[in-house]
Amino acid sequence: MEKLRRVLSGQDDEEQGLTAQVLDASTLSFNTRLKWFAICFVSGIFFSILGTGLLWLPGGIKLFAVFYTFGNIAALASTCFLMGPVKQLKKMFETTRLLATVIMLLCFVLTLCAALWWHKKGLAVLFCILQFLSMTWYSLSYIPYARDAVIKCCSSLLS
Repeated sequence: MEKLRRVLSGQDDEEQGLTAQVLDASTLSFNTRLKWFAICFVSGIFFSILGTGLLWLPGGIKLFAVFYTFGNIAALASTCFLMGPVKQLKKMFETTRLLATVIMLLCFVLTLCAALWWHKKGLAVLFCILQFLSMTWYSLSYIPYARDAVIKCCSSLLS
């Protein structure tokens, strides 16, 4: 009904503010979604740091891989509370972020496989590094021209 009222009053979705667009994404209130975003994001950071700390314990590679991966998944899932899970998935698999998304999800799985089933510490650490890099590249895709700036900066450093 609200959408019909907006169309009839001449307001398009493009004219809506960011808050109104976010509110349309879910039935939860904006404050509730903001709180759960913060909880998921902070817990994701906490689990990633905890996993990194556990790396230095004897046999801690398994705990490191699980906590670090879980932390990244929680941080990634936190944005579902802001835009809604369906919209999040659509944005994740847009052509501009498809490669970063696939590599990131693949690294999540490969990290856990390397640590828990293959028992290869070096591979687990390598896949965690690739997780970090792919998650960073994925996150930069939401900032206009950020990827271009990183590429330009890296190419100028290399030449």
